[in-house]
Amino acid sequence: MATLSKVKLSESSLGKQIKVVAIATAGTLIHSTLTSATVTDEIWIYAVNSSASSVKLTIEWGAATAPDGNIEVTILPEAGLVTIIPGLILLGDGSAATTIKAFAGTANVIMLSGYVNRITP
Repeated sequence: MATLSKVKLSESSLGKQIKVVAIATAGTLIHSTLTSATVTDEIWIYAVNSSASSVKLTIEWGAATAPDGNIEVTILPEAGLVTIIPGLILLGDGSAATTIKAFAGTANVIMLSGYVNRITP
């Protein structure tokens, strides 16, 4: 029987938001899966834009290669928490972790928060 545990994004300190510092690839590291190819991470990520202007956010989902690994969204100012990743899944490849990175059109104004539902067989 599989077990489920809720964990913080791997790069979050104490569950706090992660500031997107990078403005180009390779982005700011947000989360790394385990190396296991059988442990599934169901990932939820939300963004906040603290600037007065709209900012384009690019999530590098498991790969930095455009367009294969890119998820792009424009985050409006003062929009509150915006759902960016709605429970998509990632796994390691059996020998290495898979990573999620992010970069934005403006440095230091996008904050990401979220959690992982880790499913272990």
